[in-house]
Order: sequence, then structure tokens, then C-alpha cells
Amino acid sequence: MKRAFRRTAFVLMRELSWRCFGHKIDWRRFFVLVAILTVSAFVFQTLVHAYLALPNRPLHSPHQSNSSLQGGRLQKVHLTLTDSVISPNASNKLIQSFSVQLENAELEAPIQRKNSVSARKKDKNLAGTTKVATSLSPPRHVPKQRHIQLLPPNKALVQAKKEIDRAPSVNEDPDIYAPIFRNISVFKRSYELMEMILKVYIYRDGSRPIFHKPPLKGIYASEGWFMKLMEENKQFVTKDPEKAHLFYLPYSARQMGLTLYVPGSHDLKPLSIFLRDYVNKIAAKYPFWNRTQGSDHFLVACHDWGPYTVTGHEELKRNTIKALCNADLSEGVFVAGRDVSLPETTIRAPRRPLRYLGGNRVSLRPILAFFAGSMHGRVRPTLLTYWGGGKDEDMKIYKRLPLRVSQRMTYIQHMKSSKYCVCPMGFEVNSPRIVEAIYYECVPVIIADNFVLPFSEVLDWSAFSVVVAEKDIPRLKEILLSIPLRKYLTMQNNVKMVQKHFLWNPRPIRYDLFHMILHSIWFNKLNQTQPSQI
Repeated sequence: MKRAFRRTAFVLMRELSWRCFGHKIDWRRFFVLVAILTVSAFVFQTLVHAYLALPNRPLHSPHQSNSSLQGGRLQKVHLTLTDSVISPNASNKLIQSFSVQLENAELEAPIQRKNSVSARKKDKNLAGTTKVATSLSPPRHVPKQRHIQLLPPNKALVQAKKEIDRAPSVNEDPDIYAPIFRNISVFKRSYELMEMILKVYIYRDGSRPIFHKPPLKGIYASEGWFMKLMEENKQFVTKDPEKAHLFYLPYSARQMGLTLYVPGSHDLKPLSIFLRDYVNKIAAKYPFWNRTQGSDHFLVACHDWGPYTVTGHEELKRNTIKALCNADLSEGVFVAGRDVSLPETTIRAPRRPLRYLGGNRVSLRPILAFFAGSMHGRVRPTLLTYWGGGKDEDMKIYKRLPLRVSQRMTYIQHMKSSKYCVCPMGFEVNSPRIVEAIYYECVPVIIADNFVLPFSEVLDWSAFSVVVAEKDIPRLKEILLSIPLRKYLTMQNNVKMVQKHFLWNPRPIRYDLFHMILHSIWFNKLNQTQPSQI
């Protein structure tokens, strides 16, 4: 193309010289010729730039400028990196790094053009650099992620587990706070894959009120809110069970107790029989339970009786993933690493589940520790014996908040004005006070032996709470005062940062309580997945 242009220019210049100097100058023709030359040069330059900008153009000439080659390669690197799911900070650093390398190579190009052999070597080296740049993040490439989405459910789970095992290192993220996680790199990668891959099939069988009628109020509302948001969800729910990675049994342990339990009988057997018959019906009607003996099925139950309702069906008890508020290791039903500890949340106004959120700043928290509640279970009477009855002004421990006290400061105001909120177990290990303390930005003090804390597979509870053994209740004040002020300030700030993971939103938001519950079910399912299951 350059040769043709040079030949054309030479002919035109020769014609111009002959007309200007060989004959009398015709100025009209002269100006027309100059205009034609100017327009031709402009058009040629435009065509050349458009041609060089093509990303997949054929390399016709071995003498093509290195700068144009490097520009195309630089563009390719940028496209590859920005299409990945690397965090914005990491991708910017990578892009800047490769941009510097390629721009340095471009500055050296004029010197290397003197020697065509060395120029070809430079091209090879630059191509190698580009290849390395585009292969630095294989687990996060969009094509590979799409490949995982197209795999059958079992193979997709195996591949997702491999992806998490080699999760890229992450030190910080704008959406989640690293210090409150056990391993933010693992959590982030697992959560990304859940959003990309996970599909849940919900059985439509079962009649109300036990099935498909979520209780949204009270201390057992977690099972109802999860059911409501799961059945309304369009991202994770599939109507095709062959595409499902998990199967949801949508019943309410709370509604089962209200419907089937005979008051005063102390007999929970009718509840377990009812659930056993339901699972047998599911197994007879559909092939999905029998394929895995229920290991890819899950249930969500917050009522204290949740663990006991599954004892009538051996496979349901042994294999199914159970999200339970009563996550007690000592009873032989809840299994850490397979089952999920479900937060117990008190919802007073279903239309405003986040009412009263927030608390006082540290300087306006004069109370060292606070608790008020019924004296049931083995722990609370001991707590009252040592610290109740006004024995210590710093320790506000009550049976129930006395009227004379509540008139001056309500229960919620007490939590908002306390440095530590004591959360002892009742009849069962969990307590709604743990999440209440987080809502009101008070550091929880958890007293419940054998209790598996919610989301403990991903959250580091030592960063934002204090766990006290039941035998150490007499030393409670000593333990709290031994915590340095700097550490307390860090924990109190971490309580604020972890709060977003315990919120029920009418429309779920990334990383909120609905997504955290679903992620723990997904995460524990992956931990059970073996390559031999393909």
C-alpha cells in the first residue's frame, strides 16, 4: 500500500512540475491539483488509521510498525482483564502494570526497527508478555465461569469446590469487611460462585399452614423470612429440578408445633411422624431424594423443636442439610460442617423489620454489661445468683426489666447504652439477644456451651464478640474488665461492620441475612462434595 501511494505521489508531482515549469502556469488547474492532493492525503491517512485499529487484521507486511502491533495487544489485555470478575482494585493494578511494560516496549521500537531480526525477537517477547498477562487469572475468566454454568449439577459443584480451594488472595473488598471473616478470599470466591451457579428447586407439595405459610413475627421469624424470600426469589430458584443443585423442603417448624402439638402432652412424636410421612411422600413421588438419600436437600427451622422434628426419618436426620437455630452439638442431631447455625431474630413489626437499628457511640455507653429476661434454662439462674439484684452497679442483670427501671430506660435503650450485652442460653443454646446486640451495636457476650455460632464457617466471632464458658460466670466482670480499651473499640466497630450480614431486607441485598443463610447451605454442601460423586 505504501509503494502504491509513493508511485501515485511521484506521478502527480512529476505532472505538477511539468505543468508549472515546462509550460505557462495555469493557476486554476494548479489550485485544483493541490486540492486533489490534499483531499487524497487526508482520505489515505483516515483509511490507514482505521486499518491499523482493526484488532484481528492480517499482518501482510513483516515491516509493520511495532507501535501499531503493541497498541493492538495493549487493547486486548485491557479487554481481557476488565471482563473478568477480579476486584476493581486488583484489575486496575494489573492493567497499570501491563500498560507500563507495553509502553516501555513501544518507546524502544524506533531503535529496534533498524534491525529487522531484533524487531522480530521483540515481537515474540511482547507476545509472550501478553500471553502471561491474559493467563494470570484462569479461575476468574468469564469463559470458564460460563463453562461451569453449563455443567451438570454434580460436576458443577465439584468444579466450584476446586475453584474455591484455589481462590485468589484478597486482602480487602469495598463491600465486605475483611477483619470479621475467617478467610475473606475463600468467602468472596464462594459467594461469587454461588451467585453465578446455584439453582434451588422448591417442592410445591404440602398444604398450609405448615407448608408455604411463613411466620414473619416473633423470635422464630428467621424460618419464615427465609421461606418468604426464597419462594419469591428469581435468581436462585429454578422450576426445572434437573438443573437444581439443592432441593428445599418448605415447611415451618413453628407452624408444625402450633398445628400438631397437644398442649401439656410433652409429646413431640406426632411432629416427627408428620415430617417422616412428608419426606416419604416426596421420595415416592419424585426421583430426586432417592438419588442422594437426601444429601442435596435442606430445611430451615428456627423453633426450639426443629432438631426433634427430623428424628422420625433416618435419612432426613443423617443426610439432609439442616439450618437450625437450635445448633447444639451435644444433642447428636446438629453436625458441624454439614448443618448450618441459623440466627434467631426477633421481628416485632414485619413491615419494618429493621426498626430501631443502631446504637449510641462508645462515650454514651456507661453500663458495662446488661441482661434482662426470663430465668429458664440452666445458665440464667446462675447468672442472676452472681450478678443480679443490684450486687454491682456496673452489671445490670435483671430477671425481667422492673417497671420502675423501664420507665426511665427501655430494654432497647439499655442495650444501646451498654458496652457489653450478655446473651445467655435459655432452654436451648441460641438466643435472639445475640442478633439484637448486633442490631444495637453492643458487643455480645455469649454464654452457651456446645453452641455452634451462626455462620461460624465463614465469620470470625472472636473479632466482634466475647464467648464465656458457663463455668466462668463467677468471673464475668473480671473477664470483661480485662479486655483492653483498644481491643474493645475494635470489637465494637466490628459489630457495626458485621451488622449488614444479619439484616432482613424486604428485598434481599447482597451479603444480607437471606444471602448469608443460603451461602452457608451452599458452602457446606460443597464441603461434602467429593469427585467420586460425579
